[in-house]
Amino acid sequence: MPLYEGLGSGGEKTAVVIDLGESFTKCGFAGETGPRCIIPSEIKKPDIPKPIKVVQYNINTEELYSYLKEFIHMLYFRHLLVNPRDRRVVIVESVLCPSHFRETLTRVLFKYFEVPSVLFAPSHLMSLLTLGINSAMVLDCGYAESLVLPIYEGIPVLSCWGALPLGGKAIHKELENQLLEQCSVDTGVAKGQRLPSVMGSVPEDIVEDIKVRTCFVSDLQRGLKIQAAKFNMDGSAERPSPPPDVDYPLDGEKILHVVGSIRDSVVEILFEQDNEEKSVATLILDALIQCPIDTRKQLAENLVVIGGTAMLPGFLHRLMAEIRYLVDKPKYKEALATKTFRIHTPPAKPNCVAWLGGAIFGALQDILGSRSVSKEYYSQTGRIPDWCCLNNPPLEMMFDVGKAPPPLMKRAFSTEK
Repeated sequence: MPLYEGLGSGGEKTAVVIDLGESFTKCGFAGETGPRCIIPSEIKKPDIPKPIKVVQYNINTEELYSYLKEFIHMLYFRHLLVNPRDRRVVIVESVLCPSHFRETLTRVLFKYFEVPSVLFAPSHLMSLLTLGINSAMVLDCGYAESLVLPIYEGIPVLSCWGALPLGGKAIHKELENQLLEQCSVDTGVAKGQRLPSVMGSVPEDIVEDIKVRTCFVSDLQRGLKIQAAKFNMDGSAERPSPPPDVDYPLDGEKILHVVGSIRDSVVEILFEQDNEEKSVATLILDALIQCPIDTRKQLAENLVVIGGTAMLPGFLHRLMAEIRYLVDKPKYKEALATKTFRIHTPPAKPNCVAWLGGAIFGALQDILGSRSVSKEYYSQTGRIPDWCCLNNPPLEMMFDVGKAPPPLMKRAFSTEK
């Protein structure tokens, strides 16, 4: 925790900042340069062999409540080592987070841990705080999906968002399938055994480790050749020479031989256009076309890419090459007047940019106090307002007593035409 905590802030302790991702959770304190811990978003039960994912949207509320309660208890008392009653909480969330998940998480924080206040902050907006800019096209390539959202003058343009189920989960599935089909294993008994004969499926943590250690994104020309060879049924298209094979130790005895062609081909699913001509690169261009015409140039020149999948070697270079390649196609050439695209480099790794923005926001004590949902408000109403809702109860109930909301919040929550 920061030295001389509380000085200059009225003695109030720094807030806890939690970025609860579907695969990993980042947790730490406001005002710090990085999270204290990055841990899998899962809990382990003694009677269940596999870990249980905490971020689930298709389970009943009480089951979700019990998972979140156990997971957040671990965050507070094993990793952060602080009393939850003493500190405000900033939750960095996706704009697509379902309401029932937010409400269940809020109930855990207020009812079980009795935190003084909670602020839900959209991850795309928080990422801009790390750069000090007001307008950008933000692409979040996470575990379950890739989500793009334009933000203009600090306001998320919700009518122009786009998402595709392309992320770490899709890469893991493709990688596991190719490992089972093409790779062999050396064991203490025999060499060159097919992987399915040794194990029926590859655990996801091993698949992820293989992806991080061995896989990379090819450049545009090489990637187009790989795609052409993959989808050419008659076999006339020639695949470029693959990278070297890699040996991956599964344990003390088993050695997995990862075929070189897998290393650069599994990530191509992010850039392969489906039947609707959609890919990670087209997400940005399609969202740009939907934006008001006078905002497009500024948004195109301020691209921000966050999320763990964006950390793959060569991803940003390939994304920029794809955008410049597609912008000359008839679909985009007429609609987009600008051909200038630039990607910012935030002061953190892509998987921690949103958390860092939340930590910056949480360090602003006056703004945090005025925009947070207080425990008193939640006790009276039993619910939490949506951050973009225009029909909330009176603001005096939502914010801490004695603190007037800033002008921006008055405008955001106004019901006047």
